[in-house]
Amino acid sequence: MLKENFSDLISFLVVARERSFTRAAAKLGVSQSALSHAIRGLEERLELRLLTRTTRSVAPTEAGERLVNNIGPHFAQIESELDALSEMRDRPAGNIRLTAGEHAVDSVLWPVLRSFLADYPDINVEITVDNSLTDIVAGRFDAGIRLGEQVAKDMVAVRIGPEMRMVPIASPAYFAQFGVPNGPQDLQNHRCINMRLPTMGGLYAWEFERDGREIKVRVDGQLTFNSLRQRIDAALFGLGIAFVPEDTVTQELASGRLRKVLEAWCPAFPGYYLYYPSRRQHTTAFALLVDALRYRA
Repeated sequence: MLKENFSDLISFLVVARERSFTRAAAKLGVSQSALSHAIRGLEERLELRLLTRTTRSVAPTEAGERLVNNIGPHFAQIESELDALSEMRDRPAGNIRLTAGEHAVDSVLWPVLRSFLADYPDINVEITVDNSLTDIVAGRFDAGIRLGEQVAKDMVAVRIGPEMRMVPIASPAYFAQFGVPNGPQDLQNHRCINMRLPTMGGLYAWEFERDGREIKVRVDGQLTFNSLRQRIDAALFGLGIAFVPEDTVTQELASGRLRKVLEAWCPAFPGYYLYYPSRRQHTTAFALLVDALRYRA
């Protein structure tokens, strides 16, 4: 009975508010006869008269007034909530949780977010900086950012950055003292600044490629870090050769504070992708962020 009464209750509330079948029918977009039929059907089911009708006016009965006073506010609240949902569509809002490595945050995420958050003040973004390969489903993240080769095949992957390449760099003072390596294997005779991997805790083997030939070199040195910024700082202080994303030392290379070597062995590779489960239903806010991050060459 409740389900079949809903539409008729709405019709009754409009008639009671307008005190006119003519105006109520116009607001509801129905004919007066259909509206009269709906009200009669409601009164028959409730076995109560809800409206007093005369040739000139329509007014709620005592039972009708009780319905207007007790049920009317609930329908108004429902209408208000539906309007609020419509506003969310027109003015996106909500929370988005992301996980990304420090370089991805600095190079592709943060530059976009600065303007994105200004454009959408009702969207909140939480970023967890984590260089490990986080399980975004288990961690209840909306999405993650990783290199293309690290994204699982069952994820939706959206390219958000240009190609990258890793390069060995050191200060001119270091090369003046210890010489310049001529090939990747020469690095084994140099002081190198190692990187501790976030997964399994091993040391990263530096990867090189030339003319289809791939070489991995395990290097030694006094320093090991699990962060990028400290490796660059150590290289600036002349403490060894570091292997870093080229875009992170653009200014230092241009100013001559750092020098890169073995460039012929450092090809470009696919950069960062935003990834998320294909089965998850995402909000308008998330869709807008994905579109803002999408790489456009």
